[in-house]
Amino acid sequence: MSVNTPVHRVNHPLLAAKKLSLWVKREDLSHPQISGNKYHKLKYNLAYAKEQGFETVASFGGAWSNHLHALAYAGKESGLKTLGFVRGPLPVPLNATLQDASDWGMALHSLSYSDYRRRHDRDFCQQLMASVANGYLIPEGGANPLAIKGCAELGEDIARQVEGIDYLCAACGTGATMAGLIAGVSERTTVLGFSAVKNNHKLESDIRAWLPDDINEKNWRILHNYHCGGFGKLNRELIDFLDEWQMHCDIPLEPLYTGKMFYGLFNMIADGFFPAGTKIVALHSGGLQGLRGMAHQLENFRGS
Repeated sequence: MSVNTPVHRVNHPLLAAKKLSLWVKREDLSHPQISGNKYHKLKYNLAYAKEQGFETVASFGGAWSNHLHALAYAGKESGLKTLGFVRGPLPVPLNATLQDASDWGMALHSLSYSDYRRRHDRDFCQQLMASVANGYLIPEGGANPLAIKGCAELGEDIARQVEGIDYLCAACGTGATMAGLIAGVSERTTVLGFSAVKNNHKLESDIRAWLPDDINEKNWRILHNYHCGGFGKLNRELIDFLDEWQMHCDIPLEPLYTGKMFYGLFNMIADGFFPAGTKIVALHSGGLQGLRGMAHQLENFRGS
């Protein structure tokens, strides 16, 4: 698949008033099913699985997981079996995300919430994979050094498309995409990560652990105050921002990751964080398939 995605200039009255320029890297346009940062996270992981002769690739995710959705399709295209360890009971009938994954050949295995919290425990993961013949386990969200290698290429791609970037912004879940972007851009660019998870201060230490010491000296920062209540949570201010965004921009957003990132970015712009003349690029990391799981919640906010 091609990953030569465009960069779109955003026209918005607040940007004009503050004399700022903003581009969006449209990774949501990279592929109908493996969009956004997911391709970059899976690229080298799946290549490694095939090179090493693994037959099954497994990973973790929630019921509306963008990662499991992308892995299921990418595995089918690569000729690999896939297994998804899903947080909590499987819905009956399956929701749209899990039904897609199942249709693409992914075997789905429910984990209790307590077991899912052990997903980073090495012994627990070995137990899970003991019954999987010739299996390779990718961490939740694809967060490992091979994923960071792919995301570093994304950072390099962005730097080639827009010269002289002052700030590069991205939504953060596990922090793997953020680590790759830090590694991929020039030292003059400050990378801002907007955490979608409440009180996830482990992000900084995870990112530092993934980066060599010389790259850790680059400018980067995680913003922890734009999660809107926590992962999967919405509030009125976020919904109002998304509605206002659509009045000025035809770039679709989802409220879990990119929506919160742009919400935080525009709050910082309004507060005067960026000096006039600043050049900003924001990564659209895809995830639009997850909107299917937010429809009812969004309708309730907009109807209230």
